[in-house]
Amino acid sequence: MNSAREPLTVYPFYPAELEVRRVGDWIRKLVGLFRFGVPATIADRGTTRKEIIEPGAFDFAIDSPTHEIHLLVGHDFDKPLASKLGGSLRFWRRRKRAFGVDDSEVLEFEADLPPPETRPEYINELARQVESGLVGGVSPGFRIPPPSVVQGAEVLKPEPGNPSVMVRHIRAAVLYELSIVTRPAYADTEVELRAMFGAQAEPPEDPAPSPIAKPRYWL
Repeated sequence: MNSAREPLTVYPFYPAELEVRRVGDWIRKLVGLFRFGVPATIADRGTTRKEIIEPGAFDFAIDSPTHEIHLLVGHDFDKPLASKLGGSLRFWRRRKRAFGVDDSEVLEFEADLPPPETRPEYINELARQVESGLVGGVSPGFRIPPPSVVQGAEVLKPEPGNPSVMVRHIRAAVLYELSIVTRPAYADTEVELRAMFGAQAEPPEDPAPSPIAKPRYWL
């Protein structure tokens, strides 16, 4: 099995802010927001660890014109929602007020979903779950490049106020999928389902790209 398609870990539950907006029933977009710099506690095979994804960690995957990123349901490649190279998944890096915190650094995505008459039932089910508040947030699937490729891609730092606990800080990672999940490892995520007639919503302002490594490293 391709390791890129294996779930990273078991994701504990953290509540997330969710919102559904409707202006009709014809065109639907799934919109999400991921906040950088938020600590997560990951449980895996009886052990726990803490990690933080730092701003800019996913820049390579986002900026590369040839690197694919999939949007999935529950880290399942048999349940795709959209893809970056397919043109149905877009990303923006922004600074904004999010989750009650001013000037947060966030990654936003917007996915075009298939028309209702052609979409698989699992997408309809996901839409219903988002609307009813049953979906908990967004979880990233990524790989850490080896030190021979990127120095300092991940580092361990003592937890503030608790120096005996080491927190894994992810500075550079190859993002290959984002998943809509009911139990996200990162609490500060937000998903909303937009339904619109005809006119497209104005996309967020797109800051200038800031790649973290040359594309030749991770292709």
